[in-house]
Amino acid sequence: MQKINTRLAVGSYGEDELISLIQTLYIKQPQSSTSFSGDDYEPEWAEYRIKETNMFTIDKYQQIGIFPKEKAFALRYQTAGMLENVLRQGVLGEDDTGEESPKNLKLPSRRPALVCESCLFSLEKDMRARAFHVMDPRGVIEMILIFLEERGGAVLIPPSLHSSQDSTERILPHIGRWKGHSITKRSGIYGATIAQAETIAVLEYDDKGQLIQDLISTSKNSDVTTNVHWTGAISNNLVTFDGGFQVTLLPGGMYMGCPCDVGKSVADSKSFHLEFCWLESPKKRQRLVRTYDVEGLAVSTTYFFETKLLQEKGQYTAA
Repeated sequence: MQKINTRLAVGSYGEDELISLIQTLYIKQPQSSTSFSGDDYEPEWAEYRIKETNMFTIDKYQQIGIFPKEKAFALRYQTAGMLENVLRQGVLGEDDTGEESPKNLKLPSRRPALVCESCLFSLEKDMRARAFHVMDPRGVIEMILIFLEERGGAVLIPPSLHSSQDSTERILPHIGRWKGHSITKRSGIYGATIAQAETIAVLEYDDKGQLIQDLISTSKNSDVTTNVHWTGAISNNLVTFDGGFQVTLLPGGMYMGCPCDVGKSVADSKSFHLEFCWLESPKKRQRLVRTYDVEGLAVSTTYFFETKLLQEKGQYTAA
């Protein structure tokens, strides 16, 4: 795991649907390895201008799924150029020799199969978490990144985000029964529809020590109920479910999920999905699920808000 300090400056011009975003990312560079002891160290910030976007270009090229009220969104990138720049500047700094594969630094593929950004805003503070899935050209997860950002100042990183918790501790906050609702927005080429549902998510261990997950969803429009049942095993900070889906457990109540092999899903003509979860407090969490077709186009984006239920004498009640 690498830690890099960043700042993001965002401006805009225009109005309504014609509004355009101008974003500049500043990346704090590490202290030079050639500096002498006793020297006053003034941190340098490398500047990276993110390509200007507006609602027309972001919908066409990045296939955004946005939830204005919930302040959540998911979108895709054509390349991993911005992330590569963050890693080069933030880890190597001025020691970057321009080598194609810098020593001790893992860079995203220059032509990745898929780069997806998922963003969730804090329920309690003026801050947000942006998560990046980076798939290599073979369709295997290559890298995951989290940007934890606070508006207008330096982020006070929660102690839990620095913690070296083992896998057991990281999974425990997610164990239990969660009740919530979901909003699914299908992309334009898939009808641009919106659907809502009441949801129940259950994650628990069975008597064999396996993880059992049930995802129950009841549509508000048709009262149709679906249940997705998975059995999984945990190793270190990785949960692998039957059917080829894996979840990486992260500090700070976060996890990121993706197929073990997107290429296999495509070869089998199956759609696939990516997931980002942020359990900011013990009783509330948010999730974003982004579904893709076999061509790699976004089918839909689903936002979940869930509250943990308490178990008392065999029954569950609201926390």
